[in-house]
Amino acid sequence: MRYDLIENKTSGESISNDDFISGLAKGLSLLEAFGIDRQKLNAAQIAERTNISRTAARRYLKTLKFLGYLDGDEHSFWLTPKVLRFSSSYLSSAHLPKIAQPILNILCAQTSLSYSIVVLDGDEVVPIARSYLAVQDNLRASPYGMHLGNRLPAHATSTGKILLAYLNKAEQKSWFEQHGLKRLTPFTIQNEAQFYDVLEQTAAQDYCLSKEEHELGVIAIAVPILNGQGKAVAALNCMSQTKHVTAQYLTENILPLIRNTAYEIRAMI
Repeated sequence: MRYDLIENKTSGESISNDDFISGLAKGLSLLEAFGIDRQKLNAAQIAERTNISRTAARRYLKTLKFLGYLDGDEHSFWLTPKVLRFSSSYLSSAHLPKIAQPILNILCAQTSLSYSIVVLDGDEVVPIARSYLAVQDNLRASPYGMHLGNRLPAHATSTGKILLAYLNKAEQKSWFEQHGLKRLTPFTIQNEAQFYDVLEQTAAQDYCLSKEEHELGVIAIAVPILNGQGKAVAALNCMSQTKHVTAQYLTENILPLIRNTAYEIRAMI
């Protein structure tokens, strides 16, 4: 018997129509519609963002509010802390964050800089572990978005580019066609050919240095974390401020440190 298949363009996963629950998919896409740019949304805005009818959007919103994942008034809806159950379950059960956390704290204690483990999710990277030891306030990089679960644009971050560099050429082109290169600062790469050149250079040197591409005043260096099959499953980075550290310092002093750490983590996953 032949089944019609649905393909996830982001992951490449396929599923038959008989196994696909469209209502669940629409409900999850509705939750994903909320973000930093719009923390409160009404049914019309949800319908536009998720490409479902306004009537259906209203029903989904009311259902999610009934279940406790949303709150709202007569005009708008917003996420509740209950949605954090998904992320907390992942962080408490996933193997990589557990083994990485104490290692990141040691790196932080050794250098007084901030470190994180990041994974690629579509056009964004998501920190799943980060160093937590107190360091001098003037060296903290945490104000720049590297808290757990925060989402950063992959094309403008050191971790994103190192993970994209491990995709093959066809996957990179597909990624670009789907997501593009949004300008975030004057230093963000926006040219397609230049972007591919940077990914090729990144793959050749096996690390990525990113300076002020995502946010002015921020500099970071990242290396891949590979599994036993040589696939980049995450990236390890060190982030700081340009007024405190230089690119030379990161490549000469921090790069060997995080390379050794990534190799140690590989042996444990």
